[in-house]
Amino acid sequence: MFMNSRVPLHIGVILDGNRRFAKQLLQKPWMGHKWGLQKAREVLEWACEGGIKYLTAYVLSLENLKTRPKRELEFIFNHLEKEAQNILNEKDHVIHRFKVNVRFIGRTHLLPSRLQRKLMDVERATKNYKKHFLNVAVAYGGQQEIVDAVRKLMLKSMKGLLKPHQLDEALLKKHLYTDGQPYPDMIVRTGGDIRLSNFLPFQSVYSELLFTEKKWPEITKEDFNGFIKEFQSRKRKFGR
Repeated sequence: MFMNSRVPLHIGVILDGNRRFAKQLLQKPWMGHKWGLQKAREVLEWACEGGIKYLTAYVLSLENLKTRPKRELEFIFNHLEKEAQNILNEKDHVIHRFKVNVRFIGRTHLLPSRLQRKLMDVERATKNYKKHFLNVAVAYGGQQEIVDAVRKLMLKSMKGLLKPHQLDEALLKKHLYTDGQPYPDMIVRTGGDIRLSNFLPFQSVYSELLFTEKKWPEITKEDFNGFIKEFQSRKRKFGR
């Protein structure tokens, strides 16, 4: 646990730099995703140990589904499926040790059907955990998340269940993928780029943003603790 009481309740993480890290080591670019997955497990453990209740990890964007080579996508899907199976099989997995409720957010219906089934199995296996919450953003796009929410609201309106004057921020929030969870206090992006890249655009309006040149697989526990300390040093104004 961090000594300062101002520990972020919810952290968003953009896991960037996997491919560049692999190239740096003269490996095939997509090998970085394997190391990135291993790092994600470590970071989840650090977050749980530090008292972070919610963590949202941006793993694969909708754009990636269209632009990444087929072989690389298959590599990513295979490792996601293997990790899902590890969660289901290993009682000492970090997910079970820290009682982490896992949710996969995004247009997951675009993923291979076999992977979809495995992800749903993980959600069912962890649905009763309430100590920590992990959102895995896969086949995710923030603008598309808002579109999906508006589509649900329009269907309700067409059925006479919703009047235009009833639409407000709170109602839209209830129809987002992260329904029932607080907005992220802090968003960290690794890999050197200084942008959010369509990650949680509605939820992140008052998030503290931190960027690091370090690539995702290079992040250490000291780095992670440094992110928290940086957050604690900032004065949040929420538009005031």
